[in-house]
Amino acid sequence: MKRRSREGRFAERVLHGVDDDGEDERIAIWIERRPGAVWVVGRSVNAHLRPTDDPRPEDVVFEGYELDDALTHANEALEDDVQVLEGEGRAADARPFTRKEVLPALERWFFGR
Repeated sequence: MKRRSREGRFAERVLHGVDDDGEDERIAIWIERRPGAVWVVGRSVNAHLRPTDDPRPEDVVFEGYELDDALTHANEALEDDVQVLEGEGRAADARPFTRKEVLPALERWFFGR
């Protein structure tokens, strides 16, 4: 059974594309909070095919202490993938990451509610 490791993920977008061989692929971009008050932006392709959901070191797009920086990097990665998918003629409707989305999850995590 595949182990699920999504603790600390506050927001995620999944895009559906096609790889160079014409096979379906899933692109996941997420924002998570790690110990030490570190924000991490990750991007993985076909993570659902891996034995665990644990991100690999090469999946990390950004690590830092400012939420605004994490949002910027996450939205840049998202926009890059959306542009590629649209350039290939695929519909890619992904809403941007926002503080309004992340802050309630942070408050629940911080205050335990």
